[in-house]
Amino acid sequence: MCIPDDDEWFDADRDEVIASLPAAGVELVVNVGCDRASSEASIALAEKYDFVYAAVGWHPHDARTWDDGSADCIRRWAEHPKVVAIGEIGLDYHYDLEWKDRQHEVLEAQLCLAEELNLPVIIHDREAHGDCLDIIRRHTRVRGEFHCYSGSAEMAKEILGWGWYLGFNGSITMQGARRAIETLRSMPTDRILLETDCPYLAPMPRTDGRRNDSRKLPRIAEVIAEACHTTPALVAAVTMENGRRFFGV
Repeated sequence: MCIPDDDEWFDADRDEVIASLPAAGVELVVNVGCDRASSEASIALAEKYDFVYAAVGWHPHDARTWDDGSADCIRRWAEHPKVVAIGEIGLDYHYDLEWKDRQHEVLEAQLCLAEELNLPVIIHDREAHGDCLDIIRRHTRVRGEFHCYSGSAEMAKEILGWGWYLGFNGSITMQGARRAIETLRSMPTDRILLETDCPYLAPMPRTDGRRNDSRKLPRIAEVIAEACHTTPALVAAVTMENGRRFFGV
């Protein structure tokens, strides 16, 4: 699950939104970094709120900003007791294909760090399924989750076979979510994680604007419950336990 850190969409009410989450039933949040600045902001939020934890890393969109000091940054951040994962890392071929090789290098480097530091990873995989799987297969000691899962049910079988998790967010409420729903119906519920990808991917119907935040997670639980023929309350309870187990909280 993700909440706002330094995104400008939340400049006017960031603390108000975060403080309201427990009353909305959100008991545990992992706020995800995308580069040096956002990772440091994520840690700062985790220090401020008891129920917030941090993930740190370089998103594929920010692979070009990875430098000789980035690995040491992650090592230093990982010493913080509220840093629970490396992420969001991975590959994204939707934009900037000229940076593909750089994305591969940065993903490899961060998977090596995950092995070294014994931290799980949060994988961003957009239109890069084959290459993403090929790289991860070389790191058998890494454990992780595929964020905003968009692959097939067959691909999910391999990922779940590694002992990994799959994350689902507002995208499963939208047109074109058939493959994600098929995956949910074919997988064990003890490997599902709830996410927001906020401020993006607000679930449908968007009754209060396009900005997303963790207060909208009950809608995700409803859709998962329908796909899995269970209740939203049970989905909430199971995914909370999954999150605690996966992140070691």
